[in-house]
Amino acid sequence: MDTKILLCYALRFLLCCTFIACISTASHTISPDQPLFGGQTITSPRETFELGFFTRGNSRNYYIGIWYKNQAIWPVVWVANRQQPVSEPKLSVLELVENGNLTLRSPSKVAIWSTNSRSKISNSSVAKLLDNGNFVITDASDSSVVIWQSFDHLTDTWLPGVELGYINRTKRKQLLTSWRNWLNPAPGPFSFELDELPFNLSSYHDTFTRGTLEINGQLNFYYWDHYSTWNSISAVPSDLCKVNASCGAFSICDQQYPHCLCLEGFEPKVRENWRLEDFSDGCVRKTPFHCSPGESYSFFTITDVAYPKNFKEIFHVSIDQCRLYCLINCSCTAFAYNFSDSHRCYMWTGDLYNIRTAPYISGFISYSPDSTGLHLLIVDSKNETTRKTAWIVIGVLAGFLSILSSSFIVMVFFRRRWSAGASVTTDDSLVLYKHRDLRRATNNFSQKLGEGAFGSVFKGMLPNSTAIAVKELKSMNQGEKQFRAEVGTIGVIQHINLIRMRGFCANASKRFLVYDYMPNGSLQSLLLQKNPIILDWKARYHIAVGIARGLAYLHEECRDCIIHCDVKPENILLDSEYSPKLADFGLAKLLGRHHSRVLTTMRGTVGYLAPEWFSGEAITPKADVFSYGMLLIEVISGRRNREGLDDGVEYFRPYWVANAVNKGEDLFALLDCRLEGQADGDELSRACKVACWCIQEDEKDRPTMKQVVRILEGVSDIGVPPVPQFLQRLIGGLSEGINYQATTSGSGSWSCSDVQSAIEAQVSNCATKSHEDQM
Repeated sequence: MDTKILLCYALRFLLCCTFIACISTASHTISPDQPLFGGQTITSPRETFELGFFTRGNSRNYYIGIWYKNQAIWPVVWVANRQQPVSEPKLSVLELVENGNLTLRSPSKVAIWSTNSRSKISNSSVAKLLDNGNFVITDASDSSVVIWQSFDHLTDTWLPGVELGYINRTKRKQLLTSWRNWLNPAPGPFSFELDELPFNLSSYHDTFTRGTLEINGQLNFYYWDHYSTWNSISAVPSDLCKVNASCGAFSICDQQYPHCLCLEGFEPKVRENWRLEDFSDGCVRKTPFHCSPGESYSFFTITDVAYPKNFKEIFHVSIDQCRLYCLINCSCTAFAYNFSDSHRCYMWTGDLYNIRTAPYISGFISYSPDSTGLHLLIVDSKNETTRKTAWIVIGVLAGFLSILSSSFIVMVFFRRRWSAGASVTTDDSLVLYKHRDLRRATNNFSQKLGEGAFGSVFKGMLPNSTAIAVKELKSMNQGEKQFRAEVGTIGVIQHINLIRMRGFCANASKRFLVYDYMPNGSLQSLLLQKNPIILDWKARYHIAVGIARGLAYLHEECRDCIIHCDVKPENILLDSEYSPKLADFGLAKLLGRHHSRVLTTMRGTVGYLAPEWFSGEAITPKADVFSYGMLLIEVISGRRNREGLDDGVEYFRPYWVANAVNKGEDLFALLDCRLEGQADGDELSRACKVACWCIQEDEKDRPTMKQVVRILEGVSDIGVPPVPQFLQRLIGGLSEGINYQATTSGSGSWSCSDVQSAIEAQVSNCATKSHEDQM
């Protein structure tokens, strides 16, 4: 009996040892069947580095990062989701898909961050942390095949072995970007590119050597002396005040601590950031500067400082003339005068940057005994105090008179109660606005944002300073129908990629819809018109994924399936962070969950309509999928699909994309030329394939929007699509019967009526023929 017990204990001990050994051998890897959950970490084989979730201070934002292990001071050397933190790390997971894509998912399973990488060798991959601090994804069967590595996606730290500058292997430039502040690893205002090597980091092969771009813009090099201390080797630049705009606007830089101070009459723009030693926001005037006739100004003189070099020079004038020139120019912020150098006047307009304590020489005008100093224009504080005192006196008198006018008080009281009832919240959290409130909010509908088929949109401002967009519908006949459709559709649903309706107004014959204001306008205004802002590939891909998520929500996650029926760039609005919001639900159609399709009259916009609209078939959510595919082609190319007809029907953009994808041609030729080829190849391939599958003639061949989201996120794979049959027939018909001279173009808009009519007729004929063949 004792022998059996001893054998049992021995066996249990061996099993425990085996389990511990398994854990230790896998402690530096993440595999498809072994994700990383919040609270867990992995280490490099020699336990030099550690990867996991971290936060700083009392912040509730958590990030995936890499840091030195077993150190009292453990600087973070790399951050994955530096712009997309998670608030619940224990419910978040970092998982690796077999195709090599590493994704950070939130508790709601939404992808927060992804490497957007895919293996081209096999269907299995593994992610591991190396002893040099590099986090790599390799092919499971061949570790020499690197699918993705953190050394190619730097944050603020330069480790031994990291390449800076233009990398031929990745065809892009590597640079360092500072943290926003020591609590927030989001990209800050400073970056470092390797033009001239200021310090030869490669000569230090010790793992415990690093270069860090600090939040003040200085690149510091450190080494670990193994006595729990990071020692500074050198800094670039050595003078902190030589970092461009390190203290922000209207501040002075000094090597002493604190090295940034606001100029006289100014205060920190964001005090919280200054407490975190992030001075890049600069300073603002304590008393606003309006440049109005009633204001009084004075100059505050600053001596012993080096002047910024963005000045305007005026020669052979007196100091009084120099002062006068600054006073009569509302853009002038400061002036200086030099007696000995041709009586020269220096004048600065706009924000002042890089003011430093003297003496400094290189690139700056230094203070000298012949100079009168820097004269900063400020609002006269004495005059401002007098004005405030006058207003206090007026306020006291007004209060006294109001007490005597009790009847007036009663009237105001009841009027306020009546006005308070102007906005009534409905059961679905919508606000019922009165017409006079919207008229007041929009300043009598003075600022028009745009105009469409159903009405005009005006910008407004609620009393709580919330910006809104007010849509005034046109005629009652069509407007009433569109009004009911939009309130009934978007008014009861909410999603991050759907425009939020705040309320509505039904006043006699007038109908208004109130939405959140989108400061960046529509996708059409940024993508398809002349605009100084060019959406880079990352922004475009983010927009494409967001639109797909919004449509997937409408189709599959609402109580009733909602078909938008009018997906196009004009109906995609962009918020302040360029996140897309699907808008304009006036043509939307509800489809009960017990129905698979609905028969309805044709609705939508030519160029985005699915073939089934022309054949008179019943409509399914796949009609939106077709429209999304046509829109995605425009997002990729940066041009209207029909614009390609100027170069011949074979360059009709959907056909061009479908043909290139089908034949395996270079997809970068399809990319918007303004991007200069700067795009992720895997993302571009996925986007082109998705677009071509979405515009297939037979709706059964099109993916669902939920499948589109999974493909674009890299979760699901997708094959090579065939060229849609209706495009083949369209190209064949057009190449025989169109006179290309009928096509004309203009700036931002196109007039190609003959060609467009031919396309519509051909698409209609192709769709009808396809429908008859199926019958």
